[in-house]
Amino acid sequence: MTAYGTPTVVSGGAGELLVLWGGIPVLGGAAGGLLAFGAGWVAGLPWAPMQGLFRLVDGLSEGYALAGGVGVGVLAGMVIAAIGTAERVRVTVDGTRVRLRRGSIEREVGRSETRVAFVDGKDLVLLDADDGELARQRSDLPAAQLAGAFREHGWPWAAEDPHRAAYRRWVPGLPGLPAGADALLRARQEAVEHGRTEEARELREELARYGVVVRDDDKRQHWRLARSVLPPE
Repeated sequence: MTAYGTPTVVSGGAGELLVLWGGIPVLGGAAGGLLAFGAGWVAGLPWAPMQGLFRLVDGLSEGYALAGGVGVGVLAGMVIAAIGTAERVRVTVDGTRVRLRRGSIEREVGRSETRVAFVDGKDLVLLDADDGELARQRSDLPAAQLAGAFREHGWPWAAEDPHRAAYRRWVPGLPGLPAGADALLRARQEAVEHGRTEEARELREELARYGVVVRDDDKRQHWRLARSVLPPE
């Protein structure tokens, strides 16, 4: 077992980089070659997009077309690999803090601030004493490895979201939200539907100031209230 004070790192490791920079460009090159080889057939399909481009490729000599298709495919694969590398997540846990790093962006959450940690779908979530969210980090990291890292260093870990049953699906105008929160959820719904991830993240943080915790199910928003803003029973 790792010593209590030695940080535990959970990440995709070298294998993830190998897949990104080795596998994806190779697959891209193969796909590009196949498209170039079948350009004439694709150009003959009435519903196919970019028929002009495929007719142009079909008019080239076989060697030039194949080389160009492979080259473009490899380049596209490298672009995807670069994006994937920038989005890689690394979680470093020790006895006093956790560092969440995504690409070049890193944030830190203290053990003393955290009441419980858990995985919700693909999200690592940390809650504070008010049951509000300190952090919600999406990744493809294995839940078992994350659980092991947190438990190893004495963090409180839950097998699932302890407040899952408290969430309600957001519907415009639904009663029970703090004043102003419904407008923020409307704006966030539009951001989610149009894939504006950064805007959706910023609006989630703004809602947290109102004591509203949000989780997404596909493109549907669900919400619950932090303990301090719950109505008295």
